[in-house]
Amino acid sequence: MSRIREVSRVILSQVASDGAGVKLRRSIGSGQISELDPFLLLDNFGTENPDDYIAGFPSHPHRGFETVTYMIEGQMRHKDSIGSEGVLGPGSVQWMTAGHGIIHSEMPEQTEGRMSGFQLWVNLPAKDKMCRPRYQNIEPENVPEVELPGAKLRLIAGEVESDTGVVKGPVTGVATDPIYIDVMLEAGGAFEHAIPEGHTAFAYVFEGSVNVSGRDVAQHHLAILGQGDHVRLSSETGGRAILVAGRPIGEPVARYGPFVMNTPQEIQQAVRDFQTGNFLAH
Repeated sequence: MSRIREVSRVILSQVASDGAGVKLRRSIGSGQISELDPFLLLDNFGTENPDDYIAGFPSHPHRGFETVTYMIEGQMRHKDSIGSEGVLGPGSVQWMTAGHGIIHSEMPEQTEGRMSGFQLWVNLPAKDKMCRPRYQNIEPENVPEVELPGAKLRLIAGEVESDTGVVKGPVTGVATDPIYIDVMLEAGGAFEHAIPEGHTAFAYVFEGSVNVSGRDVAQHHLAILGQGDHVRLSSETGGRAILVAGRPIGEPVARYGPFVMNTPQEIQQAVRDFQTGNFLAH
């Protein structure tokens, strides 16, 4: 029997800074909730003041997890240790699997105007933590948009039923079988979506107000969903949220800054590898 996923907890994101001083709002990975298996961190950056973002995220390492950058507004230049370089513009997505190690930078390509978007960290199972790094760089025109009565969707991962059939997101081959949808609701609009039983799921509201399975959730709040097989988002006045879900990994998590492994010993090895110049040689 179908069962809606009700909201089990609502968290107000905390104002924080990262990189060289980029101001943002952090929900997952904050003092309120350290992780939400398989999700390790969720940051929402958004400001019209260049002083809040201009220093960007200079070169830094990652090992053992995935970083997902979704740009809403503005442009960010990405450059890394395996020779990849490019610009993330409005509506673009980068799903990076750090694997055994990568060193990269993300620097603003603008000196004025609004910069906004999300960065999500997704854990990797132990068997994949030391895999070869890879990127899925997705241009805005390759992110499917689905128009529904009262709602517009941008589909990053997962699939959605539309009038023309099933629409699939461009992100593939991710161990946690993720769902990632940008949901834009008109006043009076609603959207209902199936989520596999057992998947961890949440909605983060970043514009207006959204009713999540019967509970009103205000801007800058994270709504963690309980068990069930579907969720309903609606808004009386209009709102926008990301809906994200993924299969839990269920393994021990050891983390130290940009390294996420299973044991303290593996973290110590990651630090040694970085300090001795062996970080990328796997």
